[in-house]
Amino acid sequence: MLKVLRDLLKYDDRFRIAFVFLTAVVVMILLSFVSPYDPCKSFVVPWDLPPSREHLFGTTSRGQDLFWWLTYAVRNSLFLGVMTAIISRVIAVLVGLTAGYRGGWLDRVLMSINDSFVILPLLPILILLGFLLRSRMNLFYLAVILGLFGWPFDARLIRSQVLSLKERSFTRTAVYSGTSGFWITINEHLPFVLPIVFATTINNILWSIGMEVTLSILGLSDLTTPTIGTALFWANQHGALVAGVWWWIAAPTLVAIILFLGLYLLFMSINEYIDPRTRLRLIGGE
Repeated sequence: MLKVLRDLLKYDDRFRIAFVFLTAVVVMILLSFVSPYDPCKSFVVPWDLPPSREHLFGTTSRGQDLFWWLTYAVRNSLFLGVMTAIISRVIAVLVGLTAGYRGGWLDRVLMSINDSFVILPLLPILILLGFLLRSRMNLFYLAVILGLFGWPFDARLIRSQVLSLKERSFTRTAVYSGTSGFWITINEHLPFVLPIVFATTINNILWSIGMEVTLSILGLSDLTTPTIGTALFWANQHGALVAGVWWWIAAPTLVAIILFLGLYLLFMSINEYIDPRTRLRLIGGE
């Protein structure tokens, strides 16, 4: 692991940029645990103050220090993304491994379900669920809902990899030796699909945070919990741009850009590194 980190830091500019951006995000998350302000309380500081040394990102019309409030927002948004990714990865791995190895009628049934989820109009469904569950919607419920819809593309990708692995000699050797199908998928196939799972996890985190921002701006998430989306919602509700409180929109937008760019560049860098051909080109054949 340390060798991989060393190689990426040494040879990949994208990973270095991602490392800097994500380090800044991690610092913000750690600072949330020592915040001098309760994010649920309003009018604890003078309102509508521009960025300054005392208030790094300025203050809002709700009397909240924007920097410290965003430390909670980043932590909660990333928690949502990670929870969604874990749930959707478990489903994608189970469906992809089972469909790819078992084949036959089970493969057809699972892929029919998979394709049904692919063609579902996701945003209207999430808006409807947001209305129906509005009184009970929190980050955990939202993560579960997004996780249940975020797996089909990656399940098909895993299935295609397993279909190739099933024809390899080591799989046939395991079958002839009497190894059960379950242990073949766990011991022989799962290690080969883990790089795909890891790479798509980052992509899924990006997707889920983006969906949370969309739902929050529409007012369909838990608006009492600080997230990047709820920051933009309250800024819009208070007419921040009209009132000239531009930093209320600029600060969460900047934080979102840093988080999204950091995760995207990390995804691109890792995705290239796990391919042996591009990895050799990246490190100069060492």
